Amino acid sequence: MTTRELAAFLRSRRDRIRPESVGLPAGARRRSPGLRRAEVAQLAGISPDYYTRLEQGRDVRPSASVLDGLARGLRLNDHERDHLYRLAHSVPAPPRRRGHNGVAPEVRQLMAAMGPVPAMVLNGRLDVLAWNAMGAAIVPDVAEREPSSRNLVRFAFLDPRSRAYYIEWELSARHGIAQLRAETGRDPDDPVTRALVGDLAVRSEEFRALWAQHDVKGPGQGRKEFRHPAVGPLSLDYVVMLLPNTPDHQLVTYTAAPGSPSAGALDRLAAETAATAEAAQAAQAAQAAEQRA
Repeated sequence: MTTRELAAFLRSRRDRIRPESVGLPAGARRRSPGLRRAEVAQLAGISPDYYTRLEQGRDVRPSASVLDGLARGLRLNDHERDHLYRLAHSVPAPPRRRGHNGVAPEVRQLMAAMGPVPAMVLNGRLDVLAWNAMGAAIVPDVAEREPSSRNLVRFAFLDPRSRAYYIEWELSARHGIAQLRAETGRDPDDPVTRALVGDLAVRSEEFRALWAQHDVKGPGQGRKEFRHPAVGPLSLDYVVMLLPNTPDHQLVTYTAAPGSPSAGALDRLAAETAATAEAAQAAQAAQAAEQRA
């Protein structure tokens, strides 16, 4: 699988580079607007025959210097370069930490202490593994879903509500696919990830089209726009932090700019979430008292 993935990834990056952007003449006889194989080989400092074998998926094990040359020649960013190395060397993922979804009690305690800050833990394929009360409040029905359905890429492509939930649906969908693609490079033989990709490819034409572009993206920070059914539009800044002692777990937090409409909406959502939790606790206490009586 890895050699085929490496070949497809190299082709996808080659097709995206305009010759004139690297100082080469565009010419009139090109079959596609991207670079020729020989041009990539020239930019990478390797022979055209060697590069051709890589793109054909032959059993070739490129050295670090060759991979660095390819990364420079194909103008790869840091995430793409890491992905290239994983595909070329078939780096296995470290063993996953065992336990309740692998999320340490200390991490759950930290999220609970964050109070009004929405927080959740994701793995590399964007399964939602754990959350605090506000994290559950901003992700539709995450606590009610079966564990196998708590995946953000699955939600984006297979749940009709996602089109209204993500104000910039296509951008969110592309980011999700790019992170899922990066995860397949880290652990290409993981059966759960392969089953997820296969299911999405069968059920969503949009997923198939975007997956074929071979974009990759790692955890980071940025802004997401949501249309929450209870409090309306939310423009939230997110920060993703990799957790220690796990190969791919990410703690994600969301905050709003102080004084912004989103900050006010987030405060209202926090108040509603707290009131709902208090009512549920009171109902449980009353039920327990009745049972004891």
